[in-house]
Amino acid sequence: MKRSRLLTRLWEFQNKFGFISDNAISEIAQKLRVSKIEIEGVISFYHFFHRQPTGKYIIYLNNSIISEHKGFELVKTAFEKETGCTFGKYCDNTLFSLFETSCIGLSDQEPAALINFHPFTNLNPEKVKSIVQKLKIGVSLETLQNNPTSKIQYIPSGNKTIFFRDYFLGNSIKKILKYSPEELLSTLFKTNLEGHGGAFFSTGLKWKYCKESNSTKKYIICNADEGEPGTFKDKSLLNNVPELVIEGMIIASYITGASKGIIYLRAEYTYLFKKIKNAIQKFKNKGYLGNEILGMKDFKFNIKIQLGAGAYVCGAETALIESLEGKRGEPRIRKYFPTEYGYFGNSTVVNNVETFAKAARIIELGTDFFSNIGTQKSKGTKLISISGDVAKPGIYEIEWGTTIKELLHLSQATAPYYLQISGPSGECINEMEFDRKICKEDLICGGSIMVFNRYRSILQIIENFMKFFNEESCGSCTPCRAGNQILYEKIKKIKKGICTSKDLEEIKEWGKIVSLTSRCGLGQTSTKTFSMAIDKFKDYFNLKVKTCTDNCSIEFDMEEAVYDYDSIIKTTQF
Repeated sequence: MKRSRLLTRLWEFQNKFGFISDNAISEIAQKLRVSKIEIEGVISFYHFFHRQPTGKYIIYLNNSIISEHKGFELVKTAFEKETGCTFGKYCDNTLFSLFETSCIGLSDQEPAALINFHPFTNLNPEKVKSIVQKLKIGVSLETLQNNPTSKIQYIPSGNKTIFFRDYFLGNSIKKILKYSPEELLSTLFKTNLEGHGGAFFSTGLKWKYCKESNSTKKYIICNADEGEPGTFKDKSLLNNVPELVIEGMIIASYITGASKGIIYLRAEYTYLFKKIKNAIQKFKNKGYLGNEILGMKDFKFNIKIQLGAGAYVCGAETALIESLEGKRGEPRIRKYFPTEYGYFGNSTVVNNVETFAKAARIIELGTDFFSNIGTQKSKGTKLISISGDVAKPGIYEIEWGTTIKELLHLSQATAPYYLQISGPSGECINEMEFDRKICKEDLICGGSIMVFNRYRSILQIIENFMKFFNEESCGSCTPCRAGNQILYEKIKKIKKGICTSKDLEEIKEWGKIVSLTSRCGLGQTSTKTFSMAIDKFKDYFNLKVKTCTDNCSIEFDMEEAVYDYDSIIKTTQF
């Protein structure tokens, strides 16, 4: 169990010295009894740990597709100009270090960056210049940082809101005094509560398996590692009602018999750490956490927060568990469910932020309330993060069964053409599908919609997604590691104008191989959007490729390749 402190110890050295030295690794290895080689492997797995000295201010600029469309390149250039540093390069500058990073959960306020994990939003070159100049003269980050609030743009009318209705501490927990664990579990089954992280596995069934386990120790883990680009709905709950999430975890503890809970918070949300910690303290002060909760002798439960270190794959529950155990966050081979063999071999429930929050509301409001909201198979409401080419980006709490067209109207989308549902690992839809409904019966959505108008390059969108998967793949599976790289090279080929219709067929074939042979959700879904886009936007891709028969080849066109150069030379001659 000592090894479970590894991430925390690494953060201590990273925060204090700006990097993790050889001496630090030796000290940690001795105290935690973990080999130095293993610690090196863990450090190299995560984006936010550094083995070389960094500047006093480490700047991480989000490079997601939404950021690209909002001015990423201009902001990136401004940071390099003002600091004198280069992105991705370690240098002798003792004040600044620059790195790109994937989505930081601020897609409604792009371009955005983290400076020592303090958030800075809606950036432009002028703002960058001002920020850097003030840091140079010693102005504190706390003074300069933005305090990004969740832009809750819509909640359902008619008292149908679930997540953002008035909250009163302990309302759902007090129901524990009236009902047995079995009765509370039955309530979850009646409302058909499923995980809201993307997999939509039955929450009641998961908690039932843990309850029935013979494990001597049981754990409740809240997955707050919301890393899917374009998604920031869990952040809105942690920012507005973290107590509601904690209540859901306490209810899970009561039902399953677990005595320990962990909130795995992504490093990008470090600025929410204190708020969540204070929320936990509120429950301790009220006697809702600790020993003999609500006066019940056998009911004890405590929660701690573990900070991640930047790895998209840790959103997968078994990878998250590996990370918590102080290992590289690589997904386990699916031999056991976590409820059978989870955290250090014990029965473990892993659910995301929204799921715990909804569970608390179900217990508080009752099944009758939920029966009148949503569709037959999808009860209640769903949180959706909307960003991109819309006038009102932000959080939308919608009733299950809401159509895409209604959401586009609510968010004031401008000339919507290409929509990405549930992030890069989800699916894309075209204009012919805007009447589809968000629900289990039709279009399931994990929590985000990115809207792109017809003036955006679909190829640029796909390229950004494939680059993201290439960088985030843990590399354990050859199909995922190699297959995604091959598809990324195919994109380059399309951009060069030397792609054929045969290449498009190969892209779909490679997509199938990667999807069917990868062992975790990252590989299984990484090629989904690319393959879908080829079929759903045929006219677009047909203009990008050459139609050919077997054994055809595209000759390199020298005249076309130097056309732009020749044009410039001619116009500049005197």
